Amino acid sequence: MTESADFLFELGTEELPPKALGRLSAALTEELLAGFTEAGLPFGAYHSYAAPRRMAVLVHDLAKTTPAQDVERRGPAVASAFDADGNPSRALVGFAKSCGVEIGELTQLDTDKGSWLVYRHTQKGRPAAEIIPAAIERALAKLPTPKRMRWGTGTAEFIRPVHWAVVLHGTTVVDTEIMGLKAGRETYGHRFHHPAALVIDQPAHYATILENKGHVLADFDERRARIQAQITTVAQDLGGQAQVDPDLLDEVTALVEWPVAIAGRFEESFLQVPHEALISTMQDNQKYFPLVDAQRRLMPWFITIANIDSRDPSAVRAGNERVIRPRFADALFFWNEDRKHTLESHLEPLKTVVFQQRLGTLFDKTLRVEQLSAYIAELIGADKAMARRAARLCKCDLQSQMVGEFPELQGIMGRYLAAHDGEPAPVAQALDDYYLPRRAGDALPAGDVAQAVALADRLDTLVGIFAIGQGPTGAKDPFALRRAALGVLRILVEQALDLNLKDLLEQAAKGLAQSVPEAADHVLSVFEFITERQHRYSLDRGIRADVFAAVAAVGCTRPLDFEQRMIAVNHFLTLPEAEALAAANKRIQNILKKQGNTLSGAVDNALLVEPAEQALFDKLTSIEPVIAAFMAGNDYNGALTALAALRAPVDAFFEGVMVMADDPALQQNRLALLQRIGALFLGIADLAQLNG
Repeated sequence: MTESADFLFELGTEELPPKALGRLSAALTEELLAGFTEAGLPFGAYHSYAAPRRMAVLVHDLAKTTPAQDVERRGPAVASAFDADGNPSRALVGFAKSCGVEIGELTQLDTDKGSWLVYRHTQKGRPAAEIIPAAIERALAKLPTPKRMRWGTGTAEFIRPVHWAVVLHGTTVVDTEIMGLKAGRETYGHRFHHPAALVIDQPAHYATILENKGHVLADFDERRARIQAQITTVAQDLGGQAQVDPDLLDEVTALVEWPVAIAGRFEESFLQVPHEALISTMQDNQKYFPLVDAQRRLMPWFITIANIDSRDPSAVRAGNERVIRPRFADALFFWNEDRKHTLESHLEPLKTVVFQQRLGTLFDKTLRVEQLSAYIAELIGADKAMARRAARLCKCDLQSQMVGEFPELQGIMGRYLAAHDGEPAPVAQALDDYYLPRRAGDALPAGDVAQAVALADRLDTLVGIFAIGQGPTGAKDPFALRRAALGVLRILVEQALDLNLKDLLEQAAKGLAQSVPEAADHVLSVFEFITERQHRYSLDRGIRADVFAAVAAVGCTRPLDFEQRMIAVNHFLTLPEAEALAAANKRIQNILKKQGNTLSGAVDNALLVEPAEQALFDKLTSIEPVIAAFMAGNDYNGALTALAALRAPVDAFFEGVMVMADDPALQQNRLALLQRIGALFLGIADLAQLNG
């Protein structure tokens, strides 16, 4: 058994970028282990550590050498290795010399294809001390750090200056140089609590030494859990509950080595400001955790995570309170100023804000969205007047001072200001909700007024940008059209709005006709673009690509209808008749395709001379009205289940009937029968597209 020992690599740096720390740590571990694996160096369990000033990897049971290997080198064939006098050929002499042995040390390998002279030996394993430096160098080079820097007088480059490196295999320091520094066994603790060096005697003691002596919690997950627990305890002591955003918690965890939760307070007068603005300031600017009461109302408290166990926590608290106060005062000033004017008063100034040079200003876009919103509202049964009003106001908050200070609150401030002006609740809510979904997996606009405006705004952008030739190319999508298309799809599908997408796009193009006359020519391109998004959308939810293709082949223009058909085909595939019927449908389509457009006429019952074709016709005639009823109600699942009853008579037909009969009348009649069956399937999906 190969001897092994625990291994530790730690890279000590200046404070690493907090939002990148997790990604960097994971990549370091992955690439380091990949280097060991490629070199054939066995290892056991492993653990990653990541803190603001360090990344480390602990690997248990890393072998001290790679395993010895039995090596066999094949030389010349025995038949050509010696001449007629038994003297070795030049090829044999050269082979033995290259192996570093005498000819007599070679052995013979006999196979059914002939005999060869071979050199067999056991190759010693490579020492880990030779492999580790290269593995570390490889791992550091492959880290996802596009912007690297230099420091001091050296030539080393990294995302932050490197100050120390620990490389231990067992109790032995691996002789290597990293980023211009000689590796050792000394790490460093907390910048203030223990700035002196700490000696790591063996890898397994790394985390314990740092915590007990250095005031550093090196384990990211452990540090995160401790912060979470501290926040919960402090919030409970204050009679509230902390709002803990997972991303903010990760960022704060990456900012501190020795977390200490401290509560701070602000004046209750600031609570008259929309809470989203206060929360945004606390979370985004100050990295604080807001507190809410049992009714989810914001409390005049926050929790900050200090990176030091201060002897005077009150001073830390006062400092944080002092920092937050002017930010809140600014927010209160802007909020008071915005309420001095109606939201609609900001409509006229939108004439000075360019949306896109050819597509006009935000005022122009607002008028287009207003018209399209009213059209959509009528289709979905929403209040047209409210939809118009919401669309007219939907961009106005962009001119407010609050959104100028807090751009992330666009829409939210529109809702607050509209409510302050006494606008109807559905209108005010729509000004916020029409932005939904803002990101993948986000909620959707709940009210029908908001749905109408959300669809209109996105459709106007999609058609307009495509019409001026600035649609997405490769990875570039400056107008976020992919996200807009997915938003349209999610609203239509997940909120069961059975609207014709082509019709909506044509209406959007009409609104753009004055500024971009050629907009109507791009409707098909936008439709195909959104359909491609629906393909990705369906794949993400486990719908097979061939199922999508089968439905797409019949030319659906209503995304909800498209979705319902895919779900029905997915269910159909679970039926025992599915595979045989899909194969039969493919056969039918192939036969009909060869006939081109020459088929015409109904099935003549008198020409159904074979029992199998008569039975198929009878079964077809009996289920057609059943399927028609299902189709009328968009019940594609019921229709396909009913079609499954055709499996047996279709199988019998193909087994017992010659479709391409010599008699032209019989042939045409049988083709007409197949055409009727094929049309039933194509009414739902082209099952010939299915892979089985």
